[in-house]
Amino acid sequence: MVVVGPGMENKDMMSSAKRDSNNIHFTSNRRAEVGDGDHGQTYGASGGGGGVVPSRKSVLQGPHTIAITKSETGFGFNVRGQIGEGGPMKSINGELYAPLQHVSAVLEGGAAELAGLRKGDRILEVNGISVEGVTHKQVVEFIRSGGHTLSLTVITVTQEDAERLEPLEEASSNFAIDYSERRSLPISIPEYKWIEKGGEKFTVFCIHMAGRHLCSRRYKQFDELQASLKREFCDFTFPKFPPKSLFTLSDQQIDGRRRKLEQWVERICSVRVIADCDIMQDFLNNADGSPSSEAVVEVEIKILLPDKTTLSMTIDKHTTTPTVYRMCADRIHLAEELAPYFALFELVEYSFERKLREDERPHEIYIHNYTTATNTCISFGRWLFSPTKELDLTNRYELALNYFFWQAVDEVNRGHVRPGQSLHELKALQDSARKSDYIELCRRFPGYSEYSFPPCPSDARKSKQNFVIPIVAFGKFKLQACLPDGTLESQEIEFEWSEISAWSVCPPDNDEEQPYFTFDYLRPQRPQRTVRIFTVFPSFLKECFDRVNSEREMDNALMQ
Repeated sequence: MVVVGPGMENKDMMSSAKRDSNNIHFTSNRRAEVGDGDHGQTYGASGGGGGVVPSRKSVLQGPHTIAITKSETGFGFNVRGQIGEGGPMKSINGELYAPLQHVSAVLEGGAAELAGLRKGDRILEVNGISVEGVTHKQVVEFIRSGGHTLSLTVITVTQEDAERLEPLEEASSNFAIDYSERRSLPISIPEYKWIEKGGEKFTVFCIHMAGRHLCSRRYKQFDELQASLKREFCDFTFPKFPPKSLFTLSDQQIDGRRRKLEQWVERICSVRVIADCDIMQDFLNNADGSPSSEAVVEVEIKILLPDKTTLSMTIDKHTTTPTVYRMCADRIHLAEELAPYFALFELVEYSFERKLREDERPHEIYIHNYTTATNTCISFGRWLFSPTKELDLTNRYELALNYFFWQAVDEVNRGHVRPGQSLHELKALQDSARKSDYIELCRRFPGYSEYSFPPCPSDARKSKQNFVIPIVAFGKFKLQACLPDGTLESQEIEFEWSEISAWSVCPPDNDEEQPYFTFDYLRPQRPQRTVRIFTVFPSFLKECFDRVNSEREMDNALMQ
């Protein structure tokens, strides 16, 4: 399934589960919105993996209401149905209904699946409004108008009924694939390469998304793609495909073919429903252009270093975070002692970065998120809270001093570190010869060496409509009250780390559709209390808690 729309932290995206590794999602930013796709509408982006999904036969079949909370990956499902209004009544589970839009795909582990939505579900109501017999466009508008939460009343049908109903819907004169939804994607074929494999020498054309290497394909694979798309979208007028040649092409002719293939790909990918289909996604994402391939394929990835230089590396696209990190550390000659105090991060949005999990594949994230101002969304940065350890490392390692200095400069420029009236004093120290002085002054200001998470609901406040910003620092953990748009309010709750006794990521339950973070704290003369935080990054928040606790124990041991 493909997701189109601005759009996890993979496992940490509200569903705390793995990213769908076989799909590239054309997102315009990390905040998921709705956008047309799959004969209709797509909600959300890649994310998720989760628990065991019950079979269709084991789930409720009568009309029932499902509440879905949009994660940063969106709602995580596709809607398909007739374009026009009205139509003949159809029997579903023994009852007659006017034509209904249906769920054509559900993102594995996404918000919709975790809430109980199933592929094939017929939609009766959206946010309490009946949608029997209404147009596809109207259903889309109702879903869009719901904001962060969505209530769907649906009928879950059997597999047999789904197969019975869908041919009728396809054959309906009122139903057609909508090719009108267009968008411009930064897809290109800037170069070709000669490959020798198994005694055969052939040309591959390198496909890039927003300047980032996505995959390489032979001409015959493009030709097979064209044939498959024509079978799937038989009523669409495709652009002219570069013709085959009976003779060996010169370098100039190959480059001409490259330009024509690039134009062809750009034009078909501008049609949302075609760009989002499984055929196109398999072509772009799997190692050899065929489903489920795990063959080794080398791709280029760029990693932003703290001093704003970019490190380019060639890796196997299936390589996980630890290996990529080790390769990066070797390239910059990072001392072994420094290795635990740096990590790879994804720039989710301008104000927030989250640490990559060990089971993630950085190249997938690199090509999924192309909205950052820099030429990459993957950065190499500090993973350290303790000021004592920071001082120790900067005194002994020039590379640590250099990287901590430039990261501090960047955090001041981005507003993470708030020097207030002392900004002019900091600017005066922003010199390569005074790095230690600059860092020492930064330590006095709020925001330094802290992780401020995006606004999210929490039961620390009376209403879940009231949001908080979780702030993890070495000294304390804080919950800053705010509005859903991030506007700060006056209340701030502080917790001493000695007051916090336990923390964990809780799986979805009967009350909550998404995994959430929880911690227990105990204050003198008061009973123990549990606080739940409904962040879209629960696993990363837990990792921050684990890290601070580990570093505090290490510092205490050194002081004894």
